[in-house]
Amino acid sequence: MTAARLTIKELTEAVGGNCTPRMVRHYHQLGILPPPERSRSNYRLYTQENVQQLRRIVALKQQGFQLSHIRELLKSDAAIEVKNLTHQLQQQYHSVMQQMARLRQTATALEGLIGRDRSCQNLQAEAIAQLRLLEVESQDGLGQLEQLWENWDAATHAHPEEFQESLQQLLPDLSNRSEIEIDLLSKLVLACGDVSLVNFIRVGKGAIAAARHALTQGCEIVGDVAPVVAACDRTRLSHLGCPVTTLIADPHVSSVVEAEQAFWHQSQWQEQLQQLPPGCIFVVGYAPSVLIAACDAIAKGHFQPALIIGMPIGFSHAPAAKRRLMRSGIPYITVEGTMGGGLLAAVALNALVESTIEKPDCHCYLGK
Repeated sequence: MTAARLTIKELTEAVGGNCTPRMVRHYHQLGILPPPERSRSNYRLYTQENVQQLRRIVALKQQGFQLSHIRELLKSDAAIEVKNLTHQLQQQYHSVMQQMARLRQTATALEGLIGRDRSCQNLQAEAIAQLRLLEVESQDGLGQLEQLWENWDAATHAHPEEFQESLQQLLPDLSNRSEIEIDLLSKLVLACGDVSLVNFIRVGKGAIAAARHALTQGCEIVGDVAPVVAACDRTRLSHLGCPVTTLIADPHVSSVVEAEQAFWHQSQWQEQLQQLPPGCIFVVGYAPSVLIAACDAIAKGHFQPALIIGMPIGFSHAPAAKRRLMRSGIPYITVEGTMGGGLLAAVALNALVESTIEKPDCHCYLGK
């Protein structure tokens, strides 16, 4: 019996993910999807295999892969060697990074113009007028642009920067976030100087409530390494009665590489993680393996923290560890992808600690 064939509309409905017939036809033109069968009336007909192929394309596209990347990834092993594919992907990666660098440069220029506080805005109209007249196609033009920045930057010497004014103009719409969460996001942006970070910060459901409850109960704060603990606000934590300890308590471990190797090769730190007290706040800013082990311990019922602030750095393990954290069922605060670091992890904790003390009666975060 011949399996039922799907029309292009039925194909897109089966795949979902906002996929449209127009997109499918485009994928055919690019060679990402194989040519479909045709009915006697010349309508495109699809099989369940085509459904799976299209689902893979949609999934890869949602992960951020460009269509040119997807086409190479979906080629059969017989058509392209893994070594050659890796080389092509490396070239594509470098191209993407160059585009990101150019976009970041553009964003920085826009931030320098839009993000000026009130005391600097008297030059804004003049700056925009000069930009409209500027020709930057030649090296002389680039020199003119540098001169413009020098003129505009002159106003910065007269007063300290008003960070909140700048953030109000640069941050995306956060009206659906609570006051406490907006404060947290703002402090993280100011800690790294990258407004785009907001798009990658993930605050788990109930995370702020869990953190505030644990802090008011004098919970233990555990950092993965000494540099993270050193950046914690000891004064405010002492006020709350929260002791601070270090998981990898080795004074010689001061880098991400050392932290990862120490935890991986020295079983004492893995054993100590299993013994961390329930209800603690665990702050991971360096080693992705620490966060992976914490998620394993949670899954086995050996570790039950009140909150995990998981922001380790890494290019393969860290993103995977963060995804596991978000599926763990434990309240969390993290930064998706490779971004993170000890400073950001400590800043997140410190923001929660400060808001707990300064705004003890604020309940704006409930239900968020």
